[in-house]
Amino acid sequence: MADYWGHWLNMGKKEGAKLPKIFYVNWFRKNEAGKFMWPGFGENSRVLKWVFERCNGSADAIDTPIGKMPTLDGVDFNNLEMDDADKANLLRVDVEGWLQELPDIEEYYDSFGSHLPEELRKQIKALKQRLESEKQAVA
Repeated sequence: MADYWGHWLNMGKKEGAKLPKIFYVNWFRKNEAGKFMWPGFGENSRVLKWVFERCNGSADAIDTPIGKMPTLDGVDFNNLEMDDADKANLLRVDVEGWLQELPDIEEYYDSFGSHLPEELRKQIKALKQRLESEKQAVA
């Protein structure tokens, strides 16, 4: 697996490389009442619409510690029975959750030994710094 990651990192260094775009979503987030915020898989096309618009360069995004995310009006919430708090929470970065995950990610990376590309270790370190900076900014 680490060699595969290295392959893609090397591909990205080639002039004119056309790399796949990567998007991360978490459909299974719950609100304070313990209810799933996203209405269900039948509505995933709303987020996919934003993804396609990002790929085409026509959708706005905001910078976050984990990358670019939709603006509050970037996802089509029209005709969904969702309150504003859930909408905002879906687009919020769970800084504490990510910080709790980092040791597990680092342990997983360590399992690849010397095969792991150094770039990935640098990315985890940079991610941790961005998350900690965000945590300090909101404190």
